[in-house]
Amino acid sequence: MIAVPKEHRPQKRFNRLIYFLPLGIALILGVALGKGLTLDPNTLPSALLGRQVPEFDLPPVKGRMQGLSSTDLRGEVSLVNVFASWCVACREEHPVFMKLARDGTVPLHGLNYKDQPDDAAEWLDSLGDPYTRTGADINGRVAIDWGVYGVPETFVVDAKGNIAYKHVGPVTEKVLAETILPRVEKLRNEASGAGTAEAPR
Repeated sequence: MIAVPKEHRPQKRFNRLIYFLPLGIALILGVALGKGLTLDPNTLPSALLGRQVPEFDLPPVKGRMQGLSSTDLRGEVSLVNVFASWCVACREEHPVFMKLARDGTVPLHGLNYKDQPDDAAEWLDSLGDPYTRTGADINGRVAIDWGVYGVPETFVVDAKGNIAYKHVGPVTEKVLAETILPRVEKLRNEASGAGTAEAPR
């Protein structure tokens, strides 16, 4: 057996470390990638969750009477849908919102994103207008304040005007029934409970 001089042993340990370092990095990256793949892209986190909606005041879409402002989003739980006439996915989810409007389950407001006035008006006239109020965000600044990544996006806003939930992508019947409406009901129950607790005896 050949004895290794003591002064050479640290070098051997260093070489072993160099050998295992790439394996360790690969393992960490693999875990991170695996976790990322399990995240639902439709529920991307928003920095505004739990915070008041940004202050804004938008004029109505052409041909509509009522615009949309931050003050309109206080007093009851509501939904805000960011849409555009040029958005293909917005067309996919539109029938879901038309049915929601007919049912009268929850107020739905529209935030029309970077659209030409005539195009937005024609789109709503031809497909139907499910919105209680619709604000024309022609330059997209209000949507940026809301942290919008793209269209469509739909927000659940509580009765105090706080953003409670954000859905990225088209809303399907399944998403509405299993994700959005249960949150609406929960927020209503919480608001009702708080009101009862605060009522004078």
